[in-house]
Amino acid sequence: MKTLDLTMALVVGGVFAVGVYLLTQRSLMRGLLGFIVLGHGVNLLLLVAGGPPGEPPLVSDGGKGGVEDYADPLPQAMALTAIVITFGVTTFLLALAYRAWRLSGHDEVRDDPEDRRIGTVSERADAEPAPEPAADSRAPGEGAP
Repeated sequence: MKTLDLTMALVVGGVFAVGVYLLTQRSLMRGLLGFIVLGHGVNLLLLVAGGPPGEPPLVSDGGKGGVEDYADPLPQAMALTAIVITFGVTTFLLALAYRAWRLSGHDEVRDDPEDRRIGTVSERADAEPAPEPAADSRAPGEGAP
């Protein structure tokens, strides 16, 4: 493995780590920034996967004209697609964050009371203890009549 490949792998890994960390925050703006950073990480990953730079994607600079002289155009096309998708989703998330800020006055995501209400008994702090099973007069292993 070349030094440049290792360096780019570490950079892409670091960008992904920062993006995931920002996505796990409770602030909507940090989540939006995390999504943007992840989009840049995907673009870097696709460009690194495309191979060494310098060769044109479809036309070689002379030589034998064999298949090995061509660069792979698929990572470049996927990077352009990822840029467009990231831009579209970013504008949508920005509109959602702005709307949430206008409605509540802050961008912190609060706990949803409905989620707490339907959570499992072990997760809920306000849960009532489970009722004891009623004593049954049947012997163990007997089915219901």
